[in-house]
Amino acid sequence: MIEKKQVVQQEERAVIVGLIHKEQSERQVQEYLDELVFLAETAGATTVKRFTQKLSHPDRATFVGKGKLEEIKDFINGRNINLVIFDDELTGSQIANIEKVLNVKVIDRSDLILDIFARRARTAQAKVQVELAQYQYILPRLKGMWSHLERQGGGIGSRGPGETEIETDRRIIKDKISLLRKRLAEIDKQSLTQRKDRGEYIRVALVGYTNVGKSTIMNLLSKSEVFAENKLFATLDTTTRKVVFDQTAFLLSDTVGFIRKLPHHLVESFKSTLDEVRESDILLHVVDISHPQYEDQVEVVNRTLQDLKAFDKPSIMIFNKMDLYEQQTFDKWLAEDIKQDILNQLKENWETRTQGNCVFISALERKNIDELRQTILDKVINLYRERYPYKSEYFY
Repeated sequence: MIEKKQVVQQEERAVIVGLIHKEQSERQVQEYLDELVFLAETAGATTVKRFTQKLSHPDRATFVGKGKLEEIKDFINGRNINLVIFDDELTGSQIANIEKVLNVKVIDRSDLILDIFARRARTAQAKVQVELAQYQYILPRLKGMWSHLERQGGGIGSRGPGETEIETDRRIIKDKISLLRKRLAEIDKQSLTQRKDRGEYIRVALVGYTNVGKSTIMNLLSKSEVFAENKLFATLDTTTRKVVFDQTAFLLSDTVGFIRKLPHHLVESFKSTLDEVRESDILLHVVDISHPQYEDQVEVVNRTLQDLKAFDKPSIMIFNKMDLYEQQTFDKWLAEDIKQDILNQLKENWETRTQGNCVFISALERKNIDELRQTILDKVINLYRERYPYKSEYFY
């Protein structure tokens, strides 16, 4: 029978592995591994060491070369390490082959993200979405992962289904996927009805990379208490609040954060949650400007919005965490006029790129929030006037 384990039983010590090849430069791989460390930490693991290898393409049997695998094995021995996380997606046979050599649990980035989502899911919809994605992830890996799943005793990467007899479990998983899809379709129908019941209000959605401060901004603008913390994927379920600025009402939604290499099963399973983005009238694209690769994160979000066919919507770029950006960029001896010149150049650059649709704030320190509110209000009022030129009840 298939068991589902829902809790990390103990803090796990992990090593992480990335591959440098023709589609991933060394700089990119190090950035991805930085993010993988944060993902592991979010799931409850401590990263002890990272390994990288240059190969023209992944090894079909073990992903990395046999020499690198032996190096990882030598490091693991005697160090109480019970988890190895690969930054790229592994096949079931690769997982099985690697585990035979290392004799510890092996997961990939997709498995880790699914694990985090499994812990974060709160509503019935999110739980069904995550469970569906887990089964879809495991099904093609079932044969290769058989021994892998037999040995799992809980912890990170083991919140998904386990198995005993492979053919029986394959049939059970297929039946489960079919059942979950039906359940999700019913929930989607209810969600669609709820969205239609919102009337003619302008709908505004917060979007952005994970952990950029969307939920904190949601709390500031809506004066509500949406869960926010400094971890990846703190928000899974879309939260929608009615907001009134100067007697003008609109609906504001906080949505799940995007990330590089997001498992496609998750995107598929979370389609209904992402409908909130598709059906919104205005997007607030939140950016963590203090992050060293914030422009890369902007590109990831833009590509995801293009995939969702939501990229051409009216939008405002909100550059958050300006307080951290200034701490990281300026030392205390830098002259004030030079600081201001640098900040002005940054703002002018992005104002040109966004055609003036950007605001620079610190949500944590509540800096420039009035300008943000006014920028949103202006855009909302303009949309109301375009859409309902003969109505005025939303403005007073």
